[in-house]
Amino acid sequence: MTQIATVERIIDTDHAEISVPRKSACGHDCEECAGCGVSGAAVHAKAANPIGALPGQKVVVESSTQKMLGIVAFVYLIPVALFLAGYLLAALVTVSVAVQYTIAIAAFLAGIGFAVLYDRRLKARGGISFTIVKLF
Repeated sequence: MTQIATVERIIDTDHAEISVPRKSACGHDCEECAGCGVSGAAVHAKAANPIGALPGQKVVVESSTQKMLGIVAFVYLIPVALFLAGYLLAALVTVSVAVQYTIAIAAFLAGIGFAVLYDRRLKARGGISFTIVKLF
């Protein structure tokens, strides 16, 4: 997966801190939709800098698409899958709809908890690895 980033600072001879604009579902065409108040937040990350990019330069960075898809699947699909599993298992055990929804919501919240813990673990290990491949 490739993205456009800005080099913020040089960390050492082989690495730089980059700023990658956060993508969202909207096209940020605020004139068309009257704006939603969302600002263009950026994610700061450490990137390998084999080309010797300097602070302030726009660069093309590359990250592992497979790893990114795995993270997306874990963070988004696991809570939904746990919600459905909780609901279906509760439906087999009890007739009460309130109990079924309570168990399903608890399973969903557990999935969110797992996603948060995974995010913290990923950040502690250095997050997603980026490599600067060329100047933009």
